[in-house]
Amino acid sequence: ENCLQKISTSSSVKPSGIFVSPYALNLSSFTKLVRRLQEKHPGFSRGEIVEAVQEVRKMNKGVLSGLAISSIEEKASAIL
Repeated sequence: ENCLQKISTSSSVKPSGIFVSPYALNLSSFTKLVRRLQEKHPGFSRGEIVEAVQEVRKMNKGVLSGLAISSIEEKASAIL
């Protein structure tokens, strides 16, 4: 019985019954970043902006975590 209770309390489902991916917030931040860059650089396509963000990731040892969104935005803007 204790084993079943432990399993049920460690699930990734919110009390409302909706599963929340641990990556959902990251996607939201990425979308927000791309929108901000599109507003700042309307002459560039979404694809070009995503490529610039990917370049920032490459320059940061393959990760974006740990960088502020404003810092990523500045570096991507410099690339664009």
